[in-house]
Amino acid sequence: MAAGVDLRVSKRLLWVGGASYPQRNITWVYTFLLTPRRGEATVLFLKRVGIVLSVAFALMILNGITGFASDEDTSQTITRLIWFGAVVALVYCAGVLGAVLTAASHRVLAVETSGASTALVTSKNIQHLNELVGYVVNSIENPEIEFQVKVETLMINPWNYHFGDNVTMYGGSGNVGMAKS
Repeated sequence: MAAGVDLRVSKRLLWVGGASYPQRNITWVYTFLLTPRRGEATVLFLKRVGIVLSVAFALMILNGITGFASDEDTSQTITRLIWFGAVVALVYCAGVLGAVLTAASHRVLAVETSGASTALVTSKNIQHLNELVGYVVNSIENPEIEFQVKVETLMINPWNYHFGDNVTMYGGSGNVGMAKS
């Protein structure tokens, strides 16, 4: 889901809607395809199913060997509650999986800062995003340049998506390479 906002540069600030990013703090401007974490979501779903079923079976065994088993009505009520809880948990897990599996991929322009902030904007036209990268970089190199364009910003759950490269550094100094995972 996308909403329109202004992307503008003025007085050494990059504005994305109401958020401002000092240009001196911008470390990386790039475009990429933002894809949902479908594989990880499927693995997590299978793990959750295993845990839910394991707990349900363990509680069933515990229910069978405790003193409640002598009272048939109590034992049946506990059994129903265990399986009701397991079904509710599995439906929740399936909903989380469904949200990730049905999420769309988006072409985005990302602006990363030296802190933890990342701004994402999107457009249906990848060439437009690539031009915006040039505009932002040019405005960083030439502080007198100002511009304003209308873009779309994403309203997504960031936990459902991959954000560019995952970088793993080995050693504490003299790092010169990157291992993609």
